[in-house]
Amino acid sequence: MTGLIDIGLNLMHKSFDKNREEIIRNANDVGVSQFIITGTNIQSSKTALEFAKQDQFKGVLFSTAGVHPHDAKTCDGSTIETLREFAKEDCVVAIGECGLDYNRNYSPQDVQRKWFEEQVKLADELDMPLFLHEREAHEDLVKILEKYPNMCEKACVHCFTGTKVEAEKYLELGCSIGVTGWICDERRGQSLQEAVTVIPPEKMMIETDAPFLIPRNFPKKPKSNKNKPEYLPHILNTIAEYKGMDSEELGKKVSETTRKFFNI
Repeated sequence: MTGLIDIGLNLMHKSFDKNREEIIRNANDVGVSQFIITGTNIQSSKTALEFAKQDQFKGVLFSTAGVHPHDAKTCDGSTIETLREFAKEDCVVAIGECGLDYNRNYSPQDVQRKWFEEQVKLADELDMPLFLHEREAHEDLVKILEKYPNMCEKACVHCFTGTKVEAEKYLELGCSIGVTGWICDERRGQSLQEAVTVIPPEKMMIETDAPFLIPRNFPKKPKSNKNKPEYLPHILNTIAEYKGMDSEELGKKVSETTRKFFNI
């Protein structure tokens, strides 16, 4: 399988400090050809775009610019304008990672909602895709998205870990859904294993969320617990099993979906 795209890679995470270029090369060797580096706050969005826009990575690395709900409490009057400036860079392909996370509530829920909606408005203004994060906040996220129906078609619910019913609701709105190695977890991944059966390839994208969420179903466990983009084909194969599809066919379709969605 060639031409796969990892839509959620935390490449600027400190655990990759020593070998970022090697991480990309190793993934290229197994057929992963493009990567979107996740921005989660102002600083990480800036770092991501500066790395992605290097000439050597043109057409290979892209990034998102946004503020994760955990960091919503750090937003101020300059946040949206700064993100607007970041979005002018060719390598920036989406606004986000933004959304709601009621699992940990590192930022107050009302603050999360305010700054999520501000980022939805920004994406709408710029006519850019939205890269979403939602955990235990499905109903409130849907309420906000429903106010911006034209943005739902441009929204990807990244690292989806919800239920089949929640997946169906996102699809009904018009959203796309990103699937990670969470599906490879025999303990926590059962809802996702069921949910992928209703997500059509035209609305599905794949991602590692590396260095987090290493797949748990490798035939031989890697020495390191650090997830890497080179494991994306393994995640694809697992998704294909649960969908009852040929892995190569699914890979081609989700890659086509991804290129069209992010215009890359």
